[in-house]
Amino acid sequence: MRVGILTGGGDCPGLNAVIRAVVRKGEVRYADTFVGFRDGWRGVVEGMTMPLDVQACRGILPRGGTILGSSRTNPYKLERGPERCKVTLAELSVDALVAIGGEDTLGVANRLASDGVQVVGVPKTIDNDLSATEVTFGFHTAVQTCVDAIDRLHTTAESHDRVIVCEVMGRHAGWIAMYAGIAGGAAEVLIPEEPFDIDVICENLTRRHARGHYASVVVVAEGAAPKAGTLVYQSGELDAFGHARLGGIGNLLAVEIEKRTGFETRATILGHIQRGGTPTAFDRVLATRFGVAAIDCVHDGHFGQMVALQAGTIVRVPLSAAVAELKTVDPELVAVAEIFFN
Repeated sequence: MRVGILTGGGDCPGLNAVIRAVVRKGEVRYADTFVGFRDGWRGVVEGMTMPLDVQACRGILPRGGTILGSSRTNPYKLERGPERCKVTLAELSVDALVAIGGEDTLGVANRLASDGVQVVGVPKTIDNDLSATEVTFGFHTAVQTCVDAIDRLHTTAESHDRVIVCEVMGRHAGWIAMYAGIAGGAAEVLIPEEPFDIDVICENLTRRHARGHYASVVVVAEGAAPKAGTLVYQSGELDAFGHARLGGIGNLLAVEIEKRTGFETRATILGHIQRGGTPTAFDRVLATRFGVAAIDCVHDGHFGQMVALQAGTIVRVPLSAAVAELKTVDPELVAVAEIFFN
């Protein structure tokens, strides 16, 4: 078979491990040939490709990012976008497509599958917010990066008796913030699932510092928002999938905390450092397992499916189930974190 591969959405540690695994098993076991589509769905729409084979994938296992490039292109927002995708696949004699991405990338894959395109999905998001899979590769790497940063922020906060607000990624789900906050010993963790009250946060910090804790780290997900009427905050412009480009809640919180408590407060925004760098061993293994399972799924003719991790086993689930709703933070995990808030 001739199989196409694309990586869409934000880059993520482990993407290259998936590509490598798909190509390795496909070429060695099934005698497949491959075509890589550059820059996500834009490559399929515009026919932008690069050759892929075992030789091209040598040495990419530990590399962050994606050798195919990525974008947030949405074919359904472009004139004749879906039709152009089909034309490209036909002209290149692509029998099946492996789409590696998150909610938006796989949402497009699901719609194209309904339109007759033979596509298999691989879940990718450092936010860990895709339904039907217990965890996505890249999440553990992002969390470890955040925890390393929080550990460093603790020492500088203690040296200056400061509060430090650490803003991490998480548009609609606070998995990174919650895991990193618990592992890093944060004084507060603010997530999109639960609007925060700035007065309560400041009361908790004041009480904490009155007991002799002269430094606190507040971890906030970029998508966290205040309760209505408690603090004015506006998000940024929209991307091709209608999502606001977030960032800045950390700076706003730092200003408000210092103003309301009198504690010197600084903000640190980790931003894209969470996406970059080499994947952890866990994410390399998970990404490899997903890639191997994806090419098997192709050869079994199970199109319109996504490979997923459930109870430690790689399974297949409908793409429609994977993108039906976001997987948000478990309230039980929130309760664990709240024990340490004041």
